[in-house]
Amino acid sequence: MFSNIGEYEPCGIFTTDHFILIGITIISIIIALKFTSNKSKEKVHSIIKKITIIMCILEVVKISFNLQQNSFRDVNTYMPLYYCSILLYAGLLSSFGKGALKRAGDVCLATGSVIGGIVFIIYPSTSLPMYPAFHFLSIHSFLFHGTMIYLGILINKTQYIELEQNDIKYFASVIGIMSIVALIINKLFNGNLMFISNNFPGTPIEILYDITNGGIMYTLIMVLAQMTLPFYITYVIIKKIQSVRNLSELKEQSSFN
Repeated sequence: MFSNIGEYEPCGIFTTDHFILIGITIISIIIALKFTSNKSKEKVHSIIKKITIIMCILEVVKISFNLQQNSFRDVNTYMPLYYCSILLYAGLLSSFGKGALKRAGDVCLATGSVIGGIVFIIYPSTSLPMYPAFHFLSIHSFLFHGTMIYLGILINKTQYIELEQNDIKYFASVIGIMSIVALIINKLFNGNLMFISNNFPGTPIEILYDITNGGIMYTLIMVLAQMTLPFYITYVIIKKIQSVRNLSELKEQSSFN
């Protein structure tokens, strides 16, 4: 569970064990939704708070393990400043924030979490290529990103918030602040937090890096893409589902009358 990197053969991506982890994650999400998708807004808020606290505790364990394995200056390995870290910050804002801060957390969980979680479990580039499937970091990564998907679906399914198009200001602000902090730390420690400063070889990000030749254009595109695309993709899908559902309800009422 806590073996050193290289001590055992890594799982790899698109392997049997990878698909097993995907299957376990999907089944867990379905089961969790089955028992919670009919909860009140108060109960959903309680679920978000409890999960956020658990995820923060696990993140501390993860950071401690990575610091034992790597240098303090190797910020890429332990600093929680990647796009999917939005679960931690949005969870804290949603759980303990008030007014605009709470709204920002709710919006980020309702939109960015689902996209980020799905992308990662399909392509877990920061865990399975280095560790076995049932290493702590591998299990943690699927639990973490599966939780992102679960909370995003739960919030939308229970209509915990009514998502509006101008909520992009909240989502973009959170990601923007994370990106600014990441840029500063990347500059100080030659890091690549948020994947916005350097290439990430072996991933689709490398294509953009090669096209732009890196530099400011690469950083700008990566930041703007993360600030906008996940929100708008999720927003359009949610509104489409709501439109289909409303149309179906109208047809049922018409046939009943």
